[in-house]
Amino acid sequence: MTPQTPGDSAAYAPADVPPDAPTPPPAAPPTAPPTGRDGDEPRPMPRWLPKAFLLAGAIVLLFRAGLWLLEQLRELLLLLLISLFLAFAIEPAVNWLARRGWRRGPATAVMFLVIGVVFAGFLGGIGSLLATQATNVIDGFPGYVRNLIGWINSTFGTRLSQDTLFQRLPTVTSTLSRNLSGLAENVWGFGTTALGVLFKGLGVLLFTFYLSAEGPQFRRTVCSLLPPRRQRQVLWAWEIAVEKTGGYIYSRALLALISGVAHYIAMAGLGVPNAVTLALWVGVVSQFIPAVGTYLAGAVPVLIALTVAPSTALWMLLFVTAYQQVENYLLQPRITAHTLDMHPAVAFGLILAGAAVLGPIGVLLALPVGASVQAFAGAYVRRYDVEEHPLTEPDAPAGTIWRWLRRK
Repeated sequence: MTPQTPGDSAAYAPADVPPDAPTPPPAAPPTAPPTGRDGDEPRPMPRWLPKAFLLAGAIVLLFRAGLWLLEQLRELLLLLLISLFLAFAIEPAVNWLARRGWRRGPATAVMFLVIGVVFAGFLGGIGSLLATQATNVIDGFPGYVRNLIGWINSTFGTRLSQDTLFQRLPTVTSTLSRNLSGLAENVWGFGTTALGVLFKGLGVLLFTFYLSAEGPQFRRTVCSLLPPRRQRQVLWAWEIAVEKTGGYIYSRALLALISGVAHYIAMAGLGVPNAVTLALWVGVVSQFIPAVGTYLAGAVPVLIALTVAPSTALWMLLFVTAYQQVENYLLQPRITAHTLDMHPAVAFGLILAGAAVLGPIGVLLALPVGASVQAFAGAYVRRYDVEEHPLTEPDAPAGTIWRWLRRK
């Protein structure tokens, strides 16, 4: 065997490896641990991030719980809103009595008594009228129809057939009788609904009495939780709400009085029966049920005038329409100018919005709430001088008579 010379094999080769064996590849260097974008160690999760997730989840849960609670307490909150509105409405009268030495409790009770007597008299008179007139209309319905058809044929030259109409009356009468029988069978449901309405009405009266009788103490309790500057703002807002609500109620009462007197004169002149009760109905319903109250108020006198003569009903309809125009364009702007100070289009939009949100209650509350919000906005919104431009040029001055009619 040929002796090995130095340098023929690696000094670190193992002794049992033959010299002609292939050399193993060099070991790969150890992998470096992952580093951040800047070459630093990866940062752990911020400690505030789990707390932020928990806080966000808690806020969502609280929000859902609040919505659920509002839905459950919706009727109670609505009762409180109605009570607050009524307390605002009677507070000027209660304050007037209190300044003359009355205690607020007896003054509020007197206001409740006056309103209750007026309301009971109104319902009693209207109920008696409706019962009497319904009986008269049912008994004399064929005669009224015959007279109406004859008047239409003679006035307009038509040839309406009375026989065809009277042949269909039995079918209409039987259908009406079945519907009335079904309503009578559901008397338990009506009784339950009436009991619920009575309970809610008593709740409204109770809340209204305490909000009015203990109004100063309630406001002191609210203001004790606020700093002095906020107290002045809250009291100022409260004063505006009372002023606008009271002004709305009393202006409507004045309009109802004028409307009732005017309609009484017209109905007495036309010979419509029960003119006093019908005038009271027209005045109250047309003023305190906005938007649709005018049509409800005018429909009853026209129908009752129809029992006298078709021509009487036509004249009554013309008077109701004409008076409504006079009230909308002359009386209402002059009377409500210093109470609500609101554009008619804005008022109509508020009525629609109130009806969409709260139904009939929203229709009643829309105008005083909107007037209060408008007063707040007028105090805080800054106004600027308007640039002169053809699009902003006001109307030319009106004539002398028209200026006097529109003077506020």
